[in-house]
Amino acid sequence: MTPSDAALAAAAAAARPLRQVRAFTGWVGAGRKLTQTGRLTLADAGELVGLLGTGDAIDPKIGDRVFRTRSSEELPGITLVAEWAKASGVVRVTGGRLVQVKRHAGLLQRPLELWARMFEAFPRLGEALCPAGWGESLLRHDLEEAVGVVLAAMARGPVTSEEACTLAWETVAGDYVLDDLTDQQLAVLRELTDRDVRHALEVLQELDAVRGGAVGTVKLTELAWWALGRGSQGPAPGDPVFQLRVTLAGVADPAVWRRLLVPAATRLDRLHQMIQAAMGWENHHLHAFTDGRVRYGRSDPELRLRDERKATLGNLIPRKGGRARYTYDFGDHWEHELVVEERLAAESGTAYPVCVAGEGACPPEDCGGPWGYEHLREVLADPTSDEHEDMLAWLGLDKATDFDPHRFDLNRVNRAVILAGAAR
Repeated sequence: MTPSDAALAAAAAAARPLRQVRAFTGWVGAGRKLTQTGRLTLADAGELVGLLGTGDAIDPKIGDRVFRTRSSEELPGITLVAEWAKASGVVRVTGGRLVQVKRHAGLLQRPLELWARMFEAFPRLGEALCPAGWGESLLRHDLEEAVGVVLAAMARGPVTSEEACTLAWETVAGDYVLDDLTDQQLAVLRELTDRDVRHALEVLQELDAVRGGAVGTVKLTELAWWALGRGSQGPAPGDPVFQLRVTLAGVADPAVWRRLLVPAATRLDRLHQMIQAAMGWENHHLHAFTDGRVRYGRSDPELRLRDERKATLGNLIPRKGGRARYTYDFGDHWEHELVVEERLAAESGTAYPVCVAGEGACPPEDCGGPWGYEHLREVLADPTSDEHEDMLAWLGLDKATDFDPHRFDLNRVNRAVILAGAAR
């Protein structure tokens, strides 16, 4: 283990959720009997509250009244630790009992690997992390999608907790029909969803995956970057990898393009995330892929989009020299030309996807497509324009030179691409 790995392992071992999962797994031992509903017994839960220090209260007293705890399901701290241990593969349920997974027992002595498993499993903990019933937010069933978008934003740079809440809401709300809600109902649902985003950030901070928590600016830690870049889910050596050039149509001086190495087996929904990360888009709008015959996107009969989760890059462009189109934002209509320049073989020790070259800054979202972007640049270049100050304010810039259309930072792009490739 290198000194840097040793430091990461020490940080992982010190993370409170990891210590709780290790202690919980040790407590499970040879097995613990569950209730008929598959929950921990209240007696066992009471023992775990003290052992794990979750802060849960059994039979809490509020004023002069005692509220009897009827199920361990009412203890959110214990529930989260138990479900996290299951999702990380160190315990499982069999025959009405909770038992250790023997083949993963060694993970308890390898904190860095266990931490990576816990980090990977976290987005699947929506039902354990978010309250059910009255007060239920959209994140209870869509935490995975929301966390992926928020982490992708952090890969581009620190975000505020309010920005994280907005990103999560805009990502998951589009999957629901909310037109029938009153303004008050919609406001309450947004407030509940924001609450769960902040709670998720607090738990990720306890895991030492982010710093900043639920208040202020939030950024990824070195542990998170290590886990995202380790390439554990990449292609096997020899598997086909495409050298893919992505070019933004209608934009010149400079042209905006990226060259990516992407496994041919990459699903199109994940390729969408990779292109968003590489180009610098913010994933606020609809998108579609087409090979000229079939259109893929989020399955939608009205838009005649086939489910992009059921097709791969290799299906879309099967051979070297092949071309396809990726459209982002059906209003501004940003067209991207996809070209397979080379068909390569995955190399051992190389992480995929990766951006190897590129040019040009991504245009600002919602600026009106290629024509609007050209107009924006003309206005920024002309301090005498009547729109100059308004355009600076809209972009949040102090001066026009703060926007550089030639800016391209390969390292920054690759941090975002690594995260997009690691998303589940």
